[in-house]
Amino acid sequence: MRWSRRFVLPVLALATAAAAVATAGPAPASPSTSTPNPAAQGQHPVAPSYTNPLKLGLPSGAQAESCADPDVLRGVGADRHWYLYCTSDALTASELGPDGKPLLHNVPMFSSMDLIHWTYRGDAFPTKPSWVSGFLWAPEIAYRNGQYRLYYAASDTSLPGGGSAIGVATSSSPTGPWTDTGQPVVEPQGPVGSRRWIFDPEVLTANGTDYIYFGSYFGGVAVRKLAADGLSTDPASQTQVAIDNRYEGTNIVVHDGWYYLLASATNCCNGPLTGYSVFAGRSHSPLGPFVDRDGVSLLAGRVGGTPVLSQNGNRWVGAGHNTVITDYSGQQWMVYHAVDRNDPYYAGNVGYTKRPALIDPLDWQQGWPTVRGGRGPSDSPQPGPAAQPGERTAYHPRFVVEPRPTRVYESLSDEFRSGTLSPQWTWVRAPEAGSYQLEDGQLRWQTQNADLHPPATPLASVLTEPAPSGNYVVETKVRVTTPAEGCCYNYVQGGLVIYNDDGNYLKLASVSIWNTRQTEFGKQVSPVPAGYPTYGNAVAGPVGTTTYLRIVRLGERYTSYTSLDGKRWDKGATWTQASSATTRIGLISMGGAGFSSNFDYVRVSAVHAPPAASGKGADLG
Repeated sequence: MRWSRRFVLPVLALATAAAAVATAGPAPASPSTSTPNPAAQGQHPVAPSYTNPLKLGLPSGAQAESCADPDVLRGVGADRHWYLYCTSDALTASELGPDGKPLLHNVPMFSSMDLIHWTYRGDAFPTKPSWVSGFLWAPEIAYRNGQYRLYYAASDTSLPGGGSAIGVATSSSPTGPWTDTGQPVVEPQGPVGSRRWIFDPEVLTANGTDYIYFGSYFGGVAVRKLAADGLSTDPASQTQVAIDNRYEGTNIVVHDGWYYLLASATNCCNGPLTGYSVFAGRSHSPLGPFVDRDGVSLLAGRVGGTPVLSQNGNRWVGAGHNTVITDYSGQQWMVYHAVDRNDPYYAGNVGYTKRPALIDPLDWQQGWPTVRGGRGPSDSPQPGPAAQPGERTAYHPRFVVEPRPTRVYESLSDEFRSGTLSPQWTWVRAPEAGSYQLEDGQLRWQTQNADLHPPATPLASVLTEPAPSGNYVVETKVRVTTPAEGCCYNYVQGGLVIYNDDGNYLKLASVSIWNTRQTEFGKQVSPVPAGYPTYGNAVAGPVGTTTYLRIVRLGERYTSYTSLDGKRWDKGATWTQASSATTRIGLISMGGAGFSSNFDYVRVSAVHAPPAASGKGADLG
């Protein structure tokens, strides 16, 4: 598959092949150093507060720097510990392997009594199973019939033809030792040389049957029935549940009679420009079809997905690949990884993205999940989970009231009702004569075989106007005339930009990506330190025949919103960008020739931002 800077598909995490030296130990017999708040009074003490990221203590006294793709298990029976499992990664930059690179730990394990402070309990795999030639990713822990089962993604195998697969190891203890079955639960699929990605297992028990979900961008997400012993699957039972080129990291949550498929989209590991986010679709069947809040299927070419978790403008970006747990007070919590945009890489290893584990409450609003009442990742002290019986959490949902447009700035808005562009518009690189028309209340602009990524040539035209000096909302309604389904029209797009210059802008567009149509919110930045990316992207809600796009500026935070009807909006990611005297609002129509972007209007408005959305206090922190 061809990669493009126009749309950043996932880049697999940099890792070394060195074997981890730590060994798995038995389940801990004593609690970790953190205990419930001793100052709490009465029979229901309040759980302690926390500040992200989770504290993952190592024997050296250092903290683990990464715990990507986390999965969590509550102790069984009288065991009051919680157990955390991480994808294979370095734990610190200072622990080096024989090759002088950060030492890779194969599925590190931790335990905790409070879900905040964790103690290292060794690696699940001191050496990799012999049939695995790649890496061990995305652990999924399950307890069935007195046996612990640890499922994992093998990024490549020594099986005939190679390819990725799902494996499983078993133990009588949540921390091992683990015995691998020596063969895949889900085998490699597809032609040799272009096999689908069999990644990211998720196990669900529904109506007495065990299911396993798996898959990623190349091939999409599917589900199979597990055998009674959980160690094999029936290929004939495989059902596709999400289109390719969109989702990975599946997690299934059951709520009020619905099965919610939570999955992550875009690049997991792009340093400070990681835009990974979590989306949801739901079904009354574990086999789907899963549809989002707008009724759009996760299998559709105009791919569905209701945003659940995305970056909010604080230090955390790339929030995703989650699991969901329920504490002893009944509150649900999402455990996930994210990237600190101020400290994205292991020291001395630019390009190797650290993904520490975070925790925040999962709430439900009108039948759909959202993290922290819609505020997203936290970065300040928060009420903690009730991790032990008798505790209660001090957390209570407070749902965000989203910013909304108020007074329209008439001098900066255009309904495109005249035969010529209004005087506020100017071109950055005027397009060819005749390539755009104003008629029937639309700006119809042919897509250009060009882009906005210097030094790429040719550089696309940008239609720009001044941006207000303070906070504002800019909105447009656009139809990009690519077909609703089918491959390939990469990367034809039309939409909004917040444009400083060709090397520094934000872009919210309806874009064609292989066989899908998505809304992309991208960020271009330059100059950057050596080895750092210059472009990163997130995606937002679904694309319609026409799609409404909105960007809300609050200070240096720019948040994306998309809608199918102009009334109900999906909030997407927030990027930060410094404004300058050169900052302008703009439109683009680019990424390939042969189509057009038809804009109904551009409206720039003042914004009403309630305190809960203004960035003040702890709401976004």
